[in-house]
Amino acid sequence: MDLVAIEEIKRLKHRYFRTLDLKLWDEFADCLATDISARYGTQAMAEPLHFDSRSDVVAYMSANLGHGIVTVHIANHPEIDVDGDTATGSWAFEDTVLVPGAKVQIRGGGYYSDTYRRDPDGVWRIASTRYERIYEALTSLADLPSFKLLANRWDPSLEH
Repeated sequence: MDLVAIEEIKRLKHRYFRTLDLKLWDEFADCLATDISARYGTQAMAEPLHFDSRSDVVAYMSANLGHGIVTVHIANHPEIDVDGDTATGSWAFEDTVLVPGAKVQIRGGGYYSDTYRRDPDGVWRIASTRYERIYEALTSLADLPSFKLLANRWDPSLEH
């Protein structure tokens, strides 16, 4: 068992979510293979999203998850199998998406299925990613009179 590669892949997946949530688009891009196959989609979106390049994934995420949207992704329970310079992985995940301007919160969870590749520069990257939702729930924050966003990294009017 290649424990070093497994640890590198764990760090890669955590970096993927951290850079997505913090909107660090250059670092996020470096988590992805240039020819990544990414399959995303939720009930909150009109249709599934399919991308077949790093540039398309980054362009979509940066355009649609800008400073008006707050996201937090948590991944755990990794099951990673390494075979030389390729690997497969499964991750349980939960995500929260806050859209203050629309007064909406989306929460969900499920399992990611990924493949990974160690590129010629020696760095592991996500070669393919997709997930299956177990649940997704949408809450109108307007229905929660007590809801108040006390901190929002993206809103300069709120304390950090």
